[in-house]
Amino acid sequence: MKINLQTLKFKAKQDLIDFVDEKVGKLSRFDDKIISADVTLSLDGAAVPENKTCDIRLIVPGNDDFVKKNAASFEEAIQNCVDALQKILQRKKVQERVK
Repeated sequence: MKINLQTLKFKAKQDLIDFVDEKVGKLSRFDDKIISADVTLSLDGAAVPENKTCDIRLIVPGNDDFVKKNAASFEEAIQNCVDALQKILQRKKVQERVK
């Protein structure tokens, strides 16, 4: 699976890039049909503590899966997105078995 990382309004440090690769890369265990993942990290202009946003779009045959989460840190936002996508992929796998 290829991971495309895009950052808006800031430059990501290597630690954050490695964190994205590690966490998003684990999604391939849930579905081997995933072609790529588009990850976008951005800073919200709002003056609230939870101004870090993570969007992840999984490119899979058929319909793509998309999740967007806000959090106080990018690591937390990324983890929340990955958790949500794991649930989506598990739900899709169960639905495939039923068919």
